[in-house]
Amino acid sequence: MTTAPGHLAVIDMQRVFAEPDSPWATPRFGEAATGVRLLLPAFGERVTFTRFVAPEKPTGAWRAYYDQWPFALQPPDAPLWQLTDELAARARHLVDAPTFGKWTPELAERVRPTGRLVLAGVSTDCCVLSTALAAADAGVEVLVVADACAGVDDDSHAKALHVMDLYRPLIRVVSVAEVVGETS
Repeated sequence: MTTAPGHLAVIDMQRVFAEPDSPWATPRFGEAATGVRLLLPAFGERVTFTRFVAPEKPTGAWRAYYDQWPFALQPPDAPLWQLTDELAARARHLVDAPTFGKWTPELAERVRPTGRLVLAGVSTDCCVLSTALAAADAGVEVLVVADACAGVDDDSHAKALHVMDLYRPLIRVVSVAEVVGETS
């Protein structure tokens, strides 16, 4: 099998978004995880998983954010921040960030050889969106895999995909089938 062009970043597929009783539960997390599983073989070693983690001490506007969500002020090794078991077993490369956007120097370095970033994960309307815009601003071609992402709700997911697709040709919204089809 040939590999898909680019580098796959799997955004924040963590327990805090997967567990139904979490304040940050993402209703279609399981569907996004299915899409991620279908994408992984096409990228081989060119996959980075990310985790949203709370800062030790929030500063600036983050203070008000964590006043609203005090349950989340836990250290990076807390169970809520862990990747789901199924995906943790596949996460050879991991980038943590206390920000919504995951376009960090570490991710940029991993993407640099291909120049294309393929995004999957949660939440479409927050961390995926923030990552896509920052990477596009850096001159990276970004593909957002709609059926391997999930939002806080269906409407927010659809709106975020629409906004990102307005950035063509820097950002394109695609499907798992389109990305995996590139390997044929």
